[in-house]
Amino acid sequence: MCEKGKLEKEIEVTFFKSSGPGGQRKNKRETAVRIYHPSSGITVIATEHRSQAKNRELAFERLQEKLEELNRPKKPRIPTKKSRGVREKELKEKKELADKKKLRKKIDVDGYDIVD
Repeated sequence: MCEKGKLEKEIEVTFFKSSGPGGQRKNKRETAVRIYHPSSGITVIATEHRSQAKNRELAFERLQEKLEELNRPKKPRIPTKKSRGVREKELKEKKELADKKKLRKKIDVDGYDIVD
């Protein structure tokens, strides 16, 4: 988990007027918070509360969660093979489709031979 003091030095915090319910207080004051983390390029926004302090804490928590998710190592993919039954089914369906397409070819009326 990131240290709060260290992280606060790295971020850029801006405030803006939010929209939605909250009345005159929310409409007049810049209660919404946008936090930008330049080194990772992550931006988070919090506009839920009428209080700028609550929105700032909420945005900071979201930023920490996103940074943790970004730094979490990805699980390696375990390569697997298709089972023999599945492969046989695919080949059977492929053969049926090929046979259906063969029927679309033009037929030579004189010798009843198929023309490519």
